[in-house]
Amino acid sequence: MLDNIKMDNILFLDIETVPQYQDFDSVPEEFKPFWEKKSNYFREDDQSASDVYQRAGIYSEFGKIVCISVGIAVTKNHVRSFRLKSFFGNDEAILLQEFANMIEKYHSSNKDLQLCAHNGKEFDFPYIARRMLVNGIKLPKLLNIAGKKPWEIMLLDTMELWKFGDYKNYTSLNLLTHIFNIPTPKDDIDGSMVADVFWKENDLPRIVTYCEKDVLAIAQLMLKYKGEELILKENVESTTINRLL
Repeated sequence: MLDNIKMDNILFLDIETVPQYQDFDSVPEEFKPFWEKKSNYFREDDQSASDVYQRAGIYSEFGKIVCISVGIAVTKNHVRSFRLKSFFGNDEAILLQEFANMIEKYHSSNKDLQLCAHNGKEFDFPYIARRMLVNGIKLPKLLNIAGKKPWEIMLLDTMELWKFGDYKNYTSLNLLTHIFNIPTPKDDIDGSMVADVFWKENDLPRIVTYCEKDVLAIAQLMLKYKGEELILKENVESTTINRLL
């Protein structure tokens, strides 16, 4: 499986998103009707738009990105290591521009570069692209897929690969790491807790750590798909730690 895909050509990534405002009361009055209408599709009869506002983070029109973590495998002297880096902060435009610059730099030196995320084609990739447009940032070539033929799109999705054509199926990264016996990234927080950790606890480093664990888990899952050995813990390095201290 995936014998034609080289791990060294894949940039693995994950994003963490939160609602644009701490709570519904903080949303500008002219914008509230849009969330009222959007949330009407999924909230219960006894719930108000305010009650479900925490879910706003999963919609690119109502949420924002607070962290993008990336990782790439490097093989040297027959030893595979994994390097992690995160772009994070309260200013979404800055972290997105830094991320875009990084992708363009990598892509210019490696035309075979592919991006990979879990459920990336349904969530991470379009979310990043939409938020870049909102923030006036030029899309990197890898994310600017309009008009491209399917074989020209360099985006991989570990969830899509697991489907084997079964488009009804959703399988979480947490479940796949469990059945493949990969160390879980969900040992502290999960996606449903990120908004509170950001808005109530103001603990971005905790979110970054969680996001980087997800990126490593996605890479390990790809290795399992390819029938290769997992990356050892001692061979994982994060260059983000200095920015967190």
